[in-house]
Amino acid sequence: MSVPVVSTDPGAAPDLLAGRRLVVLTGAGLSTDSGIPDYRGPGSRPRNPMTYSEFVSGEPAQRRYWARSHVGWARMRRADPNPGHRALAALGAAGVVDGLITQNVDGLHSVAGSRGVVDLHGRIDEVVCLDCRRITPRDALQARLTALNPGFTEAHSAQVETAPDGDAAVAITDGFRIVPCASCGGVLKPHVVFFGENVPKDRVARCYAMVAALTPEDGALLVAGSSLTVMSGLRFVRAAHRAEVPVVIVNRGATRGDELADLRVDAGCSEALAALAAQPV
Repeated sequence: MSVPVVSTDPGAAPDLLAGRRLVVLTGAGLSTDSGIPDYRGPGSRPRNPMTYSEFVSGEPAQRRYWARSHVGWARMRRADPNPGHRALAALGAAGVVDGLITQNVDGLHSVAGSRGVVDLHGRIDEVVCLDCRRITPRDALQARLTALNPGFTEAHSAQVETAPDGDAAVAITDGFRIVPCASCGGVLKPHVVFFGENVPKDRVARCYAMVAALTPEDGALLVAGSSLTVMSGLRFVRAAHRAEVPVVIVNRGATRGDELADLRVDAGCSEALAALAAQPV
């Protein structure tokens, strides 16, 4: 088991990454400066997100999910990219970032201008019908739910916290009215990967291909804002480590991938990524 170099200096990463082409893996810690809380960072409260099996169990669970998400989405849709998102977009435009994989569902990388983003766990701004598989914008569903549940968001938004997936801690949801797919009458689900649901195989294969294209001589995997607690992201760190590609982790607090890293920067993503983007290409 190797022991990574640990630094609290946000400017530590550029020294190791200078002149290298990067694949970047981001997590919820990157979006905290946009006002979206993370799951496992310092000070985060324990959360119990709904599983896929619970969601498809029937209307009571779906009502609970959509009521809470209805309040949470009203907040998330107002979130803007922060300096970390903008730094990665700038690095991509400069040709430094060859691939960007995000575990986040907030879509802020694309808003910031990053191209070719792999949204590993999907996008919360999209809705999919479990029957006809039609994908529609979240804003369209939000308008339908608002019409059926006037005043619901206003009554709850000031009193609850919102998770990175848009789930707001609304306690009473029994009276909330949900809607079916406008095309076929089927069950609507956010176009995100729930716990207990598999990431699509083609999406995983695309991420592995990005990492496989890196070389030990001039490539590196940069992890930003992820505790790597779930295998969904950790597997790519393991793949890079097996290929002897340098791994740099920027995250507040320890991660599950620390023993695989060459450097861990214990600092905020906005500061560390801005420092990286400020270096000459």
